[in-house]
Amino acid sequence: MSSEGPTVTSEEFRRACGRSANSVAIATVLDTEGTPHGLTVSSFGSVSLEPPLVLICLGHAVTLIDLFRGSPSFGINILAEDQQDLSERFARKGEDRFDGLEWYSGSTGVPLLPGVLAAIECAVEQRIPAGDHDIFVARMVAAQVAEGEPLIHFRGCYRRLALD
Repeated sequence: MSSEGPTVTSEEFRRACGRSANSVAIATVLDTEGTPHGLTVSSFGSVSLEPPLVLICLGHAVTLIDLFRGSPSFGINILAEDQQDLSERFARKGEDRFDGLEWYSGSTGVPLLPGVLAAIECAVEQRIPAGDHDIFVARMVAAQVAEGEPLIHFRGCYRRLALD
C-alpha cells in the first residue's frame, strides 16, 4: 500500500514519534547453543486480548535480528524506573550484554531478567517485514508481574511517572 503526496523526513518522523511516551523493555532470545542474547526495545505493544498477542519491532540492521527470526519464542522484560542502567547496557553494541548478569530461564526456556515490572514469555505467531523493520507478533504464553513504576522513554530521554 502506498500513498501519493508529501513524505516526512527522517528527522520529522523521529520528532513526531518521540512525542509518544513508551515503556522501556528488553527483548531476549536464546541462540541454538543456549546462550542468551537481548537488546533494548522501545517498540513493544499489546495487539489483542483474544488471543493474547503482543508485538515488537526490530530494525533490519540489528545484529540479533536473525536470532529472533530463527527462534520460536522470545522474552520481553519491562523495566522498572530504577533500571535505566539495564536499558543502557542492552542498548550498547559490540559486547556480551549478559556477561556477569543474573538471569533465569522461563517455562519456555527464554532468558528473563529478575526485578523487572513484567517478565513475559512469547511464542512467535507471525513475522511481518515492514520498511526497514520486522514486526514480530507473538502470543503471550506466560507472564510474571511485580509492583512498581515503569521506566519511560519520551523525546529521546528517560523519564519517570509523576505520581499524584
